[in-house]
Amino acid sequence: MLDVKLLLFVIAGFFWGGLTAPVSIRLAGIYGILDIPDARKIHKVNTPRGAGLGLWLGYLLMSVIMAEEIPSLKFIATGATIIFLSGYLDDMCSLSPFLRLGLHIIASSMVILPLNLDIFVSAVAIIWIAGVTSAYNLIDGMNGLCISLFMASSIALFFLGKSYAGIYVGAMALGVLCWNFPSAQTFLGDGGSTLLGYLFASHLLTIILPRLRGEGFGRLIVLFMLFGGVPLIDTAVAFTRRMLTGHSPFYPDKKHLHHILISLTGSNVVTVTIMLSLHLFSLAAGLRVFSGMP
Repeated sequence: MLDVKLLLFVIAGFFWGGLTAPVSIRLAGIYGILDIPDARKIHKVNTPRGAGLGLWLGYLLMSVIMAEEIPSLKFIATGATIIFLSGYLDDMCSLSPFLRLGLHIIASSMVILPLNLDIFVSAVAIIWIAGVTSAYNLIDGMNGLCISLFMASSIALFFLGKSYAGIYVGAMALGVLCWNFPSAQTFLGDGGSTLLGYLFASHLLTIILPRLRGEGFGRLIVLFMLFGGVPLIDTAVAFTRRMLTGHSPFYPDKKHLHHILISLTGSNVVTVTIMLSLHLFSLAAGLRVFSGMP
């Protein structure tokens, strides 16, 4: 049977994302919010960034409309605003990574406020949300990659808990993807990529934690790893590699999985397809574990 509500959310999200992207491109041109090529980047020309602006505004609008139906949205939307604005500001003038990490932790704390968790689980949840937020930013190094992984994660949210909010944001991201892949007329920017990571992690947490009460801490960690998927694994490997070589974990390099794959395949499309396939496998495993819970 056709889910009319789902269809409306998909259509509204897609057109919002697709129609607001040109506005962000225009603003990027006016204010010089450009991603300039350097040795560690793949693109070759100055490209407008800040496409996350439309995603953030669209999420705020949805949060206002659905505030009574989903009370947690006001907490997530507040954190999302902190995440996006700090990232958008970083797109214009670089911020200290430690300042941004602090803001990410504050924003992540907003999500757990209405959940009434014990201190230990709260700390783990905050660290995980902040980690996924940064992971989606670090994985955003190739046209279509971050958005594709996020859309897959949004679909997983719907299978987990019939999350129309997740589907709506996923559809908005699809609208932006039309301007980002295969050739990029705009990039998400740090504001957009961190926003996507934060929204996925936050909505996932509000779905799985109520079901996990009494199920054990180990299962929670397994679910966090599986649903974190490719972005989380790639970030963990990158941080470990950098620290083992005596660098800061925030030190940028060109040794992420997508850098390795594109050097082997020579194709953006093939690289995105491989990484999306790996992420889908991880999400499917997470859904399997979650569905097996009593």
